[in-house]
Amino acid sequence: MMVSPMPVLGQKGPDHEVGPLTRTDIVRYAGAGGDFNPIHHDEPFARSAGYPSVFGHGLLTAGILGGYVADWLGLGRLRKYSVRYVAQVWPGDRLACSGVVTSVTAGEDGVRVECTLSVERCAPDGTRQVVLTGAATALYAETA
Repeated sequence: MMVSPMPVLGQKGPDHEVGPLTRTDIVRYAGAGGDFNPIHHDEPFARSAGYPSVFGHGLLTAGILGGYVADWLGLGRLRKYSVRYVAQVWPGDRLACSGVVTSVTAGEDGVRVECTLSVERCAPDGTRQVVLTGAATALYAETA
């Protein structure tokens, strides 16, 4: 994905989908992030904790969304990024990232662009569910 010019109010981010996520993806993230909680990689443990299966780390999903927004708005322009975890991500899910510009404000330091963000899981059975919501602020040197 290439960085686009400064977005306008109401503009939607580009379509972006990742996956399907595999157990290997989840284990690789555990190694990268250092979080080896067995709920993410040990099926019997996850089931004994009341889950139907292992599930992805929340920060894995947040990282995927972070990459999306960095590509869309430009990593060097990002000033703020926040997320709220809503639901688990399971092996086999595809993740659809999206965003929309909610505010464009000109100031002395440039044009501040604020966006709402979300990640929706697309399960193998066709069900869809929002699993992560977020917000981002980017600063563009150009004037409106």
